[in-house]
Amino acid sequence: MSEKNCEVPGCTNESFKTVPGDLAKKVFTLDEKLTKVHLCKEHYKEYKKGTKKERAMNRMDWD
Repeated sequence: MSEKNCEVPGCTNESFKTVPGDLAKKVFTLDEKLTKVHLCKEHYKEYKKGTKKERAMNRMDWD
């Protein structure tokens, strides 16, 4: 089984989490065709900080 690498341009670290492509594109410059994005630990932290408000709004819709 091959290990995935982070899909942020210029990063070669091992993948830590997979996130939705539409949210990741708001934080990083990525290929438009990606529906899921593999991120390393450092970029996952950036993703969480950059999409915090949007993810909170999505959780409010669950009720």
